[in-house]
Amino acid sequence: MAASNRNAQPRKIMVVADPTRESAGALQYALSHAVLEQDELILLHIENPSSWRNTISMFLKMPSLGSSTTASIDLGGGGGGPSTGDGEGAIDFLEEMKHACRVSQPKVRVRAFRVEMDGKDRASNILSQTKTLGIDVLVIGQKRSLSSALLGYKRPAGGSMKGVKAIDTAEYLIQNSPCTCVAVQRKGNNGGYVLNTKTQRNFWLLA
Repeated sequence: MAASNRNAQPRKIMVVADPTRESAGALQYALSHAVLEQDELILLHIENPSSWRNTISMFLKMPSLGSSTTASIDLGGGGGGPSTGDGEGAIDFLEEMKHACRVSQPKVRVRAFRVEMDGKDRASNILSQTKTLGIDVLVIGQKRSLSSALLGYKRPAGGSMKGVKAIDTAEYLIQNSPCTCVAVQRKGNNGGYVLNTKTQRNFWLLA
């Protein structure tokens, strides 16, 4: 799937971007298995200023397609907005993600967006952006609990996520996204991925 196909129609692939291990795993999957040279990769971060706590930092190695070169990602969230240089060690995780994309897929056009929550829940904001931007494939990191894996997904009445704590955002997007949605669980640095879509559940993909 990651092999170049010059005759394919260009697509818009969106990755939900957050300073989390799950989001980094989703981006790794997109770069190594989903994005082709002619595609456009869009990083979307839904900002909720009240949800930010301490800076989240991690170090990951991201393989560059077609070579053994690696790009390092250091994801940090210092307050929801771009780094201004005021805080010592402040990191703009979206810029780190964009840099990793350029190293791994230098021919792919990459854009990044920050969108503030406008009163709707996070999943509804993501769905709205997929429609506005004409997204073809949506990729989101997923951290599934044992209960959600056993009980599966149940759509809330009225199609809203509000007031429903047990619903997994990724599962909601899988069921309601107008485009193909892939939920990604990264299994260690070399353990591959577990993918969930509307038609495939718990599909194992080697790294």
